[in-house]
Amino acid sequence: MFGSRDLLFGLFFTFSLILNSQLTNAGEEIRVYHNTLKKLKAPSPLLADHPEFIQPIEELRRFEAPLLVDDEGADLSVRAWRFSYNARGIIEIPNKIRADKTAVIMVHPWGIDDGQGWKTPEPAGAADFCTPEKNHLAGRHTREVIDPFLKRSRKDVALVMYSLIGKVDPIRKKLYRTFDYNPTKTEREQARKDLAKQLKSLPYQGEPLPNRLTLSKEQPVIDYFKQFSGLSAGDRFNGKGFWNVPVPVTSDITVHDDDVLIFDQEGYEPLKKFLKKEGIRHVLLTGYATDMCFCKTTAGYENLSRDFNVFLVGDASLATFPANSSPKYATNAHISFASLNHLITQVSWIKKIHSD
Repeated sequence: MFGSRDLLFGLFFTFSLILNSQLTNAGEEIRVYHNTLKKLKAPSPLLADHPEFIQPIEELRRFEAPLLVDDEGADLSVRAWRFSYNARGIIEIPNKIRADKTAVIMVHPWGIDDGQGWKTPEPAGAADFCTPEKNHLAGRHTREVIDPFLKRSRKDVALVMYSLIGKVDPIRKKLYRTFDYNPTKTEREQARKDLAKQLKSLPYQGEPLPNRLTLSKEQPVIDYFKQFSGLSAGDRFNGKGFWNVPVPVTSDITVHDDDVLIFDQEGYEPLKKFLKKEGIRHVLLTGYATDMCFCKTTAGYENLSRDFNVFLVGDASLATFPANSSPKYATNAHISFASLNHLITQVSWIKKIHSD
C-alpha cells in the first residue's frame, strides 16, 4: 500500500507530465508511444549493400520497436535504427512519412579533382578528403551511391539541396537556385563560363614538404609536429587564394535546376526558416564527411535534428580516412557513434509505399 509520501510523489509526477505536455505540445496532436522491444532472430548485418565504402554493422542483440513516425497520407517508408547502451543493443524502427514534407540534403559535395577546374594543389596541398586519390574515391562513391539515390528521390520529395563552403557570391548565385532566387537558363550558362575562368586562374601550386626542421633537445617531438603537422591546408601548401573561389557542386552529381544550394556562411537560421516555409518536416541526410561536416556544419545533423525528423542515410556518407586506403571502417565507427542519438537508415530501406 502506498504511503502518503509515495502518493504525493505520484501525484506530483503525473501533474508534471501533464503540465510538460501542455507546455511543449501546445496546439499539437500528441500520442502515447508504447516502447515495446521485440528481439529479432538472426538479423542480417546493417549497411551491407556497399561494403567497399562502409563496413557492415553487426551487433549481438537487435530489437524491433513499433512504428515511430506515422504521417497521415504517408507515401514513403523509411526503416531506421539506433543503438542504445541501456537497451543493450540496436533498435530497428519503421517509419511512414510524406514525401512532400521531406527534403533530401547532401552535405558538402565539393567539386574538386572532378574536371571543373578546382583541384588539389601540388606537390603537398590538401582539400576535401585531402589527396587526389581519396577525392577520386569519394567521387566514385557519389556516382555509384548518392547520385542514383538523388535521381530516384527527386521524383517524390519536396526538395533536393546541397550545402557548400564559402560566402554568397555572384557566380554561384546565378548558377544554382538559392533560398530567394532561381536563375534563368541564360544566367546559368554565363555563370558556368565565369566559374570555369575563376577556377582555372589559380596556379594550384604550393611549397614542397620541409626538408629541414629545427628541434630542441628536450622537446623534439613537440617541435617536430609544430613544423610538420599531419594536415596543413593553408597558403603554405595550397597556395594563396585557394579557398577564395566559388566551390561548385561536384560534377559527379546530376544537378537539376530546382535543386537548392545552401551557403554555409549564412548559418543555420536561414536554412531552418526556408525549410519551414517549404513545409518540410523530415530530412534524409547524405554527404561528407561523416566525422566532421556531416554533423557540425550548417546543414549537419547537430543543427537539423533540433527542428526536424532527421534520418542519416548511413551508406550515403563517407568519413575521412587518414592512414587507411579505405573509408569503410572510419565510416562504420562514426555512423555507429551517431546512432546513440540519431536514426540511421540506408538507401535500400527508403521505399515508396504503394497503395492497394
